[in-house]
Amino acid sequence: MSIHSNDYYEVLGVPRGASETEVKRAYKKLALRWHPDKNPDDREGAEANFKKISEAYDVLTDPTKKQVYDAYGKEGLSGGGVGGNNGGGGGGFDFGGRPDQQFYYSSGGF
Repeated sequence: MSIHSNDYYEVLGVPRGASETEVKRAYKKLALRWHPDKNPDDREGAEANFKKISEAYDVLTDPTKKQVYDAYGKEGLSGGGVGGNNGGGGGGFDFGGRPDQQFYYSSGGF
């Protein structure tokens, strides 16, 4: 596992081809570890890590996004890859929202 990796599988510490259950389990473990409220001494760093973990989770648990990511990597998700929105603006996926809200809603309101 490497939280600083650009590969979503490495961020979550799961192998390619991991089941949705494995991805969810890894996400919950990392989200609890890196939640900004649990890291008051390094809130900014924790928030950046939490956002990256949430982004990886969002992609790897959405069958369509996962398929695009597996085929083309992050470039495919940004809209600039094959079949993307080359220069058309507004392409890609929105990972907006606060990381704490993403965690709360995706974990069933822990």
